[in-house]
Amino acid sequence: MIISRTPFRISLAGGGTDLPDYYRESGGCVTALTIDKYMYIMVNRRFDNTLRVGYSRMELVDHADQLQHPLVRAALTYTNLLSGLEVTSMADVPAQTGIGSSSSFLVGVLNALHAYKGEHASAERLASEACEIEVDILREPIGKQDQYIAAFGGLRFIEFNADQSVYCNPIISPAGVREELMRHLRLYYTGITRPAASVLKEQKETTQLNRAVLDEMREQAREVRDIVLSGHHLIRIGEILHRGWILKRKLASNVSNPALDSYYERAMEAGAVGGKILGAGGGGFLLLFVEPQNHSRVDLALQSLMPVQFGYEPQGSKIIYVTD
Repeated sequence: MIISRTPFRISLAGGGTDLPDYYRESGGCVTALTIDKYMYIMVNRRFDNTLRVGYSRMELVDHADQLQHPLVRAALTYTNLLSGLEVTSMADVPAQTGIGSSSSFLVGVLNALHAYKGEHASAERLASEACEIEVDILREPIGKQDQYIAAFGGLRFIEFNADQSVYCNPIISPAGVREELMRHLRLYYTGITRPAASVLKEQKETTQLNRAVLDEMREQAREVRDIVLSGHHLIRIGEILHRGWILKRKLASNVSNPALDSYYERAMEAGAVGGKILGAGGGGFLLLFVEPQNHSRVDLALQSLMPVQFGYEPQGSKIIYVTD
């Protein structure tokens, strides 16, 4: 049996500039970090030659190409493991909530399948293979940030270049700065789930119209990186998040809705400096930048939502259990 553990992520700035329609012209960048919430993938040899896959439902088939789950089907085909396996997943948080769950799932599946074959897969290999499967093979209208941050982990400034290369750079901050940043981040579950593709499809179609907006969002990723590198004026990150909230609403009509707008307005009135809906938008998790003295006020203002305690995860996808 093989078990992989892959972290989920929080994207602070630059989301949307990792879409091919944007970065192939002018390059994109994202500042993101991984948190201590995980996707677990278990791969085990089956007694017979069937293939069993367990997630929110269970599939039992004779061959990989009969699977309904597109990511598992594609990963098994990609690694040429077509039958005689059991693949099961468990996650700390719900799917379709904006923290990169589908890409963490795929990176974790690939990591476990490679380990099952006796192969070591580097973070770069896992990320690039996951991108190839999701973007090129399955034609999902998504970007590349989730695959890279899930594979590499930590606090990263990720550059997406016009030539298709990706630089996944760690952000090295002065002592105590990362911890201070984490003390200012609050996470709330809205209870609303949605497929990212439903939001990103419209954003992809309007990339050219929104290029100036995306240019500014790309620069925000650099600003957040520079603030963390310097260790000064962390409150500016909250202000950048607020500006990003305004900008992101211009990318697609379904990025927000009246309920999400109401939650955000209540949080700001209670003392939040800024925030964002994680992922493509439309639901999932609300991330807020709140000075510690205002935490209780914001919690009270959002008492109808579920607060989620989380910490920083410095590592990406890893194999945590192996038996013969």
